[in-house]
Amino acid sequence: MDVETVVQEQRQDGEDGVAAVAFKRIRGDIIAGILPPTRKLKLEQLKAQYGTSVSTLREILNRLASESLVVAEGQRGFEVAAATPANLREVADLRLLLESHALRLSLSAGDLDWEGRVVAARHKLSVVETQLLKGDMGRTLQWVHYDFAFHNALISACGSQTLLDLHASVFDRFIRYHLLAATFRGAAVMDDHRALFDLAMARDIEPCVIKLTSHIRAGVEHVLGSGRI
Repeated sequence: MDVETVVQEQRQDGEDGVAAVAFKRIRGDIIAGILPPTRKLKLEQLKAQYGTSVSTLREILNRLASESLVVAEGQRGFEVAAATPANLREVADLRLLLESHALRLSLSAGDLDWEGRVVAARHKLSVVETQLLKGDMGRTLQWVHYDFAFHNALISACGSQTLLDLHASVFDRFIRYHLLAATFRGAAVMDDHRALFDLAMARDIEPCVIKLTSHIRAGVEHVLGSGRI
């Protein structure tokens, strides 16, 4: 391999690394509401903000459009996807479809290592939720992280990485609404997580799916009741 080829490959690796970081940052900022719904995404502004090229930004925004986090407006460019009650319910239905299926598979197949992951995730989530109940709202983003980790642990023995990846993408779209609502559901969500944990450990599959359903539905109503969507 000649020197020129090596240099080109190193340059490509560097560009790929920058693109990956920019993708993660832009996606995270949309989910967190830093880039709010319907915000026009002007490429020159994003170039300065995220430190990447216009061509790379177009690729990133098209990827995010495939996740329904961004809307491509043809010749008019891109904007952050709107947040609407109808879309929230649609995302919740999709999450429930994926997570219920994965939960059934996982509870049937989960071994001791799976139990360990669920126990650890449950403990971390409980600690953060206790702090939130005490009024430490600065832990909201930490709660989002551990909430996903708990639900992901519950379904982690489903045996399908594709299913896990799809669920993670939809979960992010769902949690975006919670971050826009900017409120914590309180003791009720802790009770739900405790019940999900107990039912999962008992491998009580259908009651666990029923609890998951009511948990997600209650989350939807909480977000809509915030008046921010």
